[in-house]
Amino acid sequence: MKYADFFAEIKSRFMSADVSDIHEHLAYQFNITGEAEGIFYVEVKDGKLYVEPYEYFDRDAMFTGSADTFMKIAEGKMNPVAAVGMMKLKVEGNIEKALRLQELIDRNQKEGR
Repeated sequence: MKYADFFAEIKSRFMSADVSDIHEHLAYQFNITGEAEGIFYVEVKDGKLYVEPYEYFDRDAMFTGSADTFMKIAEGKMNPVAAVGMMKLKVEGNIEKALRLQELIDRNQKEGR
């Protein structure tokens, strides 16, 4: 899988989340290693969700892992905390805010993704 294909799929999965009631600023950078190598960020700001294929310097947390790991997390097939425990995902930054990633995943699942 190429980065462009991976990013299009992951963006469509994240964008289904209803974040209108989240007024806290959350900013995550994702570093994809191996196949589909690249960078993207997810930001929640003023109840709106942004997913862009860029580096985010003012991030709360940075996640590093394979495209396969990120896709499994986005699909709800792998818990991010479990992925860290299995050493499939590395997390740097604000751990409290990093744990909120699961909330975004759960919101995607509620929307039927």
